Amino acid sequence: MQRQRSLLILILVLVIAAITVIATIPIPLGLDLRGGSQLTIQVKPSAEIPQITDRELEGVKKVVEGRINGLGVSEPVIQTVGTDKILVQLPGVNDPEQAERVLGGTAQLEFRTQKPNTETQLIAFQTSRAELKVKQEELRKSNDKAAIAKNQEDLQKNSQAIAELFESTNPPLIGKYLKDAYGEPTQGNNWNVAIRFDQKGGELFAQLTKNLAGTGRSIGVFLDDELISAPTVGIEFAATGITGGSAVITGRFTAQQANDLGVQLRGGALPVPVEIAEIRTVGATLGKDSITSSIYAGIGGLILVLIFMVVYYRLPGVIADIALVIYSLLTWATFALLGVTLTLPGIAGFILSIGMAVDANVLIFERTREELQAGKSLYRSVESGFYRAFSSILDGNVTTVIACAALFWLGAGLVKGFALTLALGVAVSMFTAITCSRTFMFLAITIPALKKPEYFSPNLPTSNKAEVSQ
Repeated sequence: MQRQRSLLILILVLVIAAITVIATIPIPLGLDLRGGSQLTIQVKPSAEIPQITDRELEGVKKVVEGRINGLGVSEPVIQTVGTDKILVQLPGVNDPEQAERVLGGTAQLEFRTQKPNTETQLIAFQTSRAELKVKQEELRKSNDKAAIAKNQEDLQKNSQAIAELFESTNPPLIGKYLKDAYGEPTQGNNWNVAIRFDQKGGELFAQLTKNLAGTGRSIGVFLDDELISAPTVGIEFAATGITGGSAVITGRFTAQQANDLGVQLRGGALPVPVEIAEIRTVGATLGKDSITSSIYAGIGGLILVLIFMVVYYRLPGVIADIALVIYSLLTWATFALLGVTLTLPGIAGFILSIGMAVDANVLIFERTREELQAGKSLYRSVESGFYRAFSSILDGNVTTVIACAALFWLGAGLVKGFALTLALGVAVSMFTAITCSRTFMFLAITIPALKKPEYFSPNLPTSNKAEVSQ
């Protein structure tokens, strides 16, 4: 009994926490619900790169992500499609021409020289930029458009202020001279970023590093006029600079940070033109209608399921309904905490997971009925019902999660949303079926007024009622 009370307290705490999360953290809506713009970017080969590979496509994708962050868009979706396209979804952006202007064109990578006596200013601006970026992520979750726009304006001013601390070399050292960039491991868990120039780029880089060696001033690595790295050059290179066309950027990078910087550098060095192949606009009215219809469908389906469970399973059906309401609250709160972007397929996955949650209870109750009809006591029947149904519930949910994992891994866009919401729903349904339903069932059979076999199995033969009541 003490265990049941502890579980009841746990369930109550979880329900209160879920309601608090739902009330305070809004779930972001996808393009099909919120409205916005969708652009398909075509990456074209060039004389230098006659064939677009996954490596080039990933570089362009990284550049596109950086440009979209400059737009201040909340919850964008950026993914590669096929071998030479990138799909960009911008919820809430109703001016696709602005997005086209920002996303079009080849990325501009440039290595610049920091001006003398600006070291302190650079540190201050970089610290301020880091704080603004953290704030921007927090604001995007709140969907406060005015605050997001103001913070984005501050970020742009910060970028301009940093850019003024650097000057171009003569002739400029730009992305077309960079042949490769990639992360490489060093001692311990640290990573570096190796860069390699062609012959002309190697000569310009040697001169640049010679001028900066030992001064404490940085090499400004700018992508689309935004500083992405600011390494310094040691005094040992003051005589000749870094020759040979190769160098290593150190800085205690993690593997992910080193890989990201390498991708950014490669993306900015790509001499591949891009163009907007397709622009689609989803109106806000369509999004609102879709949300309303989906909510009505979800509520209607849930009410029908609740009524069926009570009519067919009596007291266990009431318990299942309570567990189902708890399941819905916990699942919705999980979506909010994990920042799941809700789409129409995502709502479909959530509604389908409700059916999975009901299915688990149906298995448990049918097993309980079988035990009651076999003449076992009420307590033993409930206990055996859960025990015998567990393996079937587990097998069914595991296979569903495997299918969701395959859809999420191999699918794209809206398919991933469906897979994610269904998988989360299945995971929560295991908890509610095994913990909530079980706790409420055992609690019910301790209450004398509810300890009647006919409440658990309406069609129980009369000869068995006396036996199972014992």
